[in-house]
Amino acid sequence: MTHDVKKVVLAYSGGLDTSVILRWLQDTYHCEVVTFTADLGQGEELEPARRKAEMMGIKDIYIEDLREEFVRDYVFPMFRANALYEGTYLLGTSIARPLIAKRQIEIAYETGADAVSHGATGKGNDQVRFELGYYACNSAIKIIAPWREWDLTSRTRLIEYAEKHQIPVPKDKRGEAPYSQDANLLHISSEGKVLEDPWIGAEDSVYTRLVPPWDAPDVVTEITMDFEKGDPTAINGEKLSPAELLTKLNKLGGDNGIGILDIVENRFIGMKSRGIYETPGGTILFHARRAVESLTLDRGAMHQKDEIMPRYAEMIYNGFWFAPERLMLQALIDKASERVTGTVRLKLYKGNVMVTGRKSPNSLYDEDIVTFEEDDVYDQRDAEGFIKLNALRLRLGQKPGQRKP
Repeated sequence: MTHDVKKVVLAYSGGLDTSVILRWLQDTYHCEVVTFTADLGQGEELEPARRKAEMMGIKDIYIEDLREEFVRDYVFPMFRANALYEGTYLLGTSIARPLIAKRQIEIAYETGADAVSHGATGKGNDQVRFELGYYACNSAIKIIAPWREWDLTSRTRLIEYAEKHQIPVPKDKRGEAPYSQDANLLHISSEGKVLEDPWIGAEDSVYTRLVPPWDAPDVVTEITMDFEKGDPTAINGEKLSPAELLTKLNKLGGDNGIGILDIVENRFIGMKSRGIYETPGGTILFHARRAVESLTLDRGAMHQKDEIMPRYAEMIYNGFWFAPERLMLQALIDKASERVTGTVRLKLYKGNVMVTGRKSPNSLYDEDIVTFEEDDVYDQRDAEGFIKLNALRLRLGQKPGQRKP
């Protein structure tokens, strides 16, 4: 049963877990392995992954810079929806998985592979996200999930397996890591181990993408951001590519302690988990984009977007990026975003993002109507009939004895 796989594409980081998986695939399935390492802005040197794969006899090694595609085709479309899972989480890990899955399937086609593999555990969300992505892109693909198959159920056993097969084990992996981290250009997450008790606060050492707000400078940083059809295009008037723009926002946010989130979330598989997320650039982007929307979207359109947002966010969190219902909602969101063009001014200070100005050529804001001074546009007496019509059902709903003459 395990010998019918001829070639498998492995999502490979070069770390201990995926290096053990690589050798385990060779030993268990007696198949050729193709490694795929995606640069999504995780901030790590990727060439060591190539060298380790070569050392383990791999001939087809894919290392690809996908940062621009990641931000342009995944992060920005998601932000057009103002997506927050359970009201707080900006979905930094969730949005990276469909791109990795799509590219793995493409590489499988290119190399003639008949299977794909990932290093996600059997307790988390990522196994679902990867595999829903695989099946959406190739319904016939074979999926190998080692953590659901093997008996290497502890860090000690992984290290023993690695040493037995001459797989280098970094010194920092011999002791139990204090928590598990995952990073890309949008965020970095920290989960598990010392963070598993939701009452115990995280040490400052957990933060790697930003300085804690209490250590941020006592100086206000003021910036402007330009938007065109829903997407950011420039910071302080400087045009930037999607990945360049998010990188710059990360630096601005990180320097000012912006983007810390400590939450307990509901995983798709049913359990709760506690996580610490750092999303400096995304947090700024979220507030800035919302400010331009407040000027440019009609009330009904804006409220409709807000109503569908939780469902949209849940789809991404659960791994349904390629599902038809997500694509349908994306078309609605993108249509609304056609008006979202303008400039927003913000102040960044000790973990806070404060909007101080916004303007747009598509603005629906009319000073002549909202002014408290005398005007000839709005007859305030019209409000009486408006209120009475809206109160009619409330008045009719009273019991007869409650009605006053």
